[in-house]
Amino acid sequence: MAKKIVFMGTPLFAVPILKSLYEKNYIIPTVYTQPPKKSQRGQKINKSLIQTAAEDCNINCRTPNTLKENKEEYEYLKQLDLDLVIVVAYGQIIPKEFLNLAKKGFINIHASLLPKWRGAAPIQRSIMNLEKETGISIMRIGEKLDTGPVCNSYRVEIKDSDNAEIISNKLSILASEKIIENVNNIFEDKLTFKEQDDSKATYASKIEKSEGEIQWNDNAESIIGKINGLYPSPGAYFIFKEERYKILKAELGTKIGEIGEVMTSDLEISCGNEKSIKVIEIQRQGKKPQNINEFVLGSQITKGSRLTNV
Repeated sequence: MAKKIVFMGTPLFAVPILKSLYEKNYIIPTVYTQPPKKSQRGQKINKSLIQTAAEDCNINCRTPNTLKENKEEYEYLKQLDLDLVIVVAYGQIIPKEFLNLAKKGFINIHASLLPKWRGAAPIQRSIMNLEKETGISIMRIGEKLDTGPVCNSYRVEIKDSDNAEIISNKLSILASEKIIENVNNIFEDKLTFKEQDDSKATYASKIEKSEGEIQWNDNAESIIGKINGLYPSPGAYFIFKEERYKILKAELGTKIGEIGEVMTSDLEISCGNEKSIKVIEIQRQGKKPQNINEFVLGSQITKGSRLTNV
């Protein structure tokens, strides 16, 4: 008998994983995702990327505001007589009473090497923390956030030039490849789930926009980690003459100067550890992204400018 799987997810990261399951002809009666959101000016309603993908595959999609104390969704899932639920960056807590509604439980694909970086922003935090590797963990969902037992983890190198978008894409593709063998093995009871070592846990808290402001007294490596970790959103930025400038890409420079000093005409900026960063791509507030050669042609930020916030 064909196995029935419900998929719960929301962002782009989850889309290749859903498509992989669909292409392997699993029965997916329903996909759950976050409700559509109004655009900033309220002129347009934006569906989640998973909702769009589900509709492209002619899969029923449900978008409750919450599952908490939601009897309608509980009864709906119960009557499906599910074999498995797969959760990928759904964005909601799964209530305890739901976790018994699938014969093989609820499985989560988490974008870190658990128990490191439990929580909402594991990819960003790993890059901002200057780590050299990350990965995905396939785990059974428990009552507490990202604490359930893990059956498999898969590693990915973080290169110095990798940003959150690049790593997210790498992990998503990896997960879409690995999920099939893991699902098959779950159905055949071939996997062992091992409890996490809570003493080694770290927490990847949600990214706040205020974290994006660059502190020039930080060391150059940490500033580049912030730039890469917060790309594309919310971005790492500095304020100059009351305007916001978002640095999209940078590398280590060679110049030494005063903290926050612009030392070259092409924006090499001194940092707090007697090193510098060299801006490669930048976006002025309200403008399109520009490479540095385009930007400096009309910029008021020139050699000798000070970008101090200390």
